[in-house]
This record gives sequence, structure tokens and C-alpha cells, in this order.
Amino acid sequence: MKHNKKRNIGIIYELLLRHISQCLIEDDKKSATKALRIVEKRFHKDTELYKEFRLFNALVKTDASTEHVALDIIREAKEAIRRCDSTKLNKEKSRLIKDINHIIEDKDFYYRQIPDYRDYGTIQVTLDEWKKGDRSNLKSIIDLEEKLVTILVEKKHVAKSKPSDPNITDKLVMNLMTEKLNSRYNKQLNVEQKQILSNYSLYCNKNNHSKMRDYLVNLKEQTCRLIKSYKNITDSDVLKEKIDSVISKVDSLDTDSINDDLVSKFMIISKLKYELIEGK
Repeated sequence: MKHNKKRNIGIIYELLLRHISQCLIEDDKKSATKALRIVEKRFHKDTELYKEFRLFNALVKTDASTEHVALDIIREAKEAIRRCDSTKLNKEKSRLIKDINHIIEDKDFYYRQIPDYRDYGTIQVTLDEWKKGDRSNLKSIIDLEEKLVTILVEKKHVAKSKPSDPNITDKLVMNLMTEKLNSRYNKQLNVEQKQILSNYSLYCNKNNHSKMRDYLVNLKEQTCRLIKSYKNITDSDVLKEKIDSVISKVDSLDTDSINDDLVSKFMIISKLKYELIEGK
């Protein structure tokens, strides 16, 4: 079945995050901010785009313990997507694509490699077919739902030895990790802090922790370099005495276990990093 990746909500969101991450690594805060504003504007919680993304994201992340659980999840997802306003959703997707094409100056944006691209394609095509209701192709629906069961059960169970958490599979639409952590930070977040939360939301599944770990390790190294640089230019003897201790604490952060506490610490590190940049 034909698949248009530009209208695949999961792929587009992933591409936006990768673009923002790359901009931050290259210290291009202006471009990162532009992309982040697109995410904030187009994925607002009151949009149909956001509703579809949450469903898509849940299907990507949810681990079904059995085929029976997977079928229950599929039934709930089908009912939920049919409550969306398809006309409004298509218009919102067109506006999102227009924003990307006109605001993001990155010729490689649509050509980055996406892990599990086939699974993302299957999920989006299935959602699109469900939206048709009585006009859907029954044979296509059957084939797609069989593939979706495989995505929810077989592939994820091969990738990990521990059984899935039944508390996760009880509900189709999981609360995004960012909502929980955002409640702790009622102040204005910088671009990088928002990116940390976005990545944590996207990669909270243990199968994807390596991606989050690489991101945090890079952030830790960048911050340590900035602190060392600041030590060389500051005239304060008091600060110089404390800087080595700060570097040691930052460098010793263990990224093996990705959890809320670790992410909270990196939120503080990001604030320190930005203060050092702005203070130069």
C-alpha cells in the first residue's frame, strides 16, 4: 500500500527532533528554535495532529504481552482514530509540511534514516485506513492489522527478555513523559531543556535508551568543556576552587539507567550550560 512519509506523523515528528538535536550539537540555536516553534505550534494539545500523534506514539511504544492484548489495543486505537476530524487533520498536516518546507533550511531533512521505518509506515497506513470507516478495504485492513499485531507483540519480545509491564498495556494512550516532567518545571525552559524532555518522551522505551544515552553523554561532554573554558577566563579565585568539583560531578553522572531523576539532573546541567554560554 502506498505510503507518503511526509504525511506520516511519527516520521515527521522524529525528523523534527533529529533536526533540532543536530542544530544543538552544531550550536545553531537559531535553527533549533525555529524547528521547536513549529513543534509547539503544530502539535498543540488541542489539535487533531496532536491526537493522531499520541495514538501513533502509543502504538510505537506499547508492548503487548499476548496477541489478545494486542487485539484489544488495536480495537481501542481504531475507535479513537475514527473520532478524529479527518478533514481538519489533513489541513493541519498540510500546514505542518508547509512550515517545514518554508522555515527549516535543511536540504537533508526528509532524507535522514529513521529506525523501524517500515513499522512507522505500517502504523500510519493502518491509521489512515481506519479513518475511512465503512469505505475501508476489508482485505487491506486484515493484512495491516496482522502486521500491527506483529509490531506490538513479536518484534518487541524478541528485542527484550523481560515481560512487558501490564500497567502499560492496560491503556492504549500512554501519558507522554514530557507531561509528567513539565509539571516540575513551571519556569521558562530553554531550547535544550525542551529537547531533553522531547527525547525522553520519544525514547523512554528501554529498547531506545541507547539513543537517549548518546544524547545525554554528548550534552555532558559539551558542558564539561564549557566549564573548563570558563575556568581559564574567570578572575574569581573562589570560583576556580569550586569548578573542578563541578566538572567531576557532571562527568560522573551515570547514564546507564535512564529515568526521571537522571533527566531532572540533566535539566539542571542544561541550565548551567546555557548560563555559561550567555555569560561569555
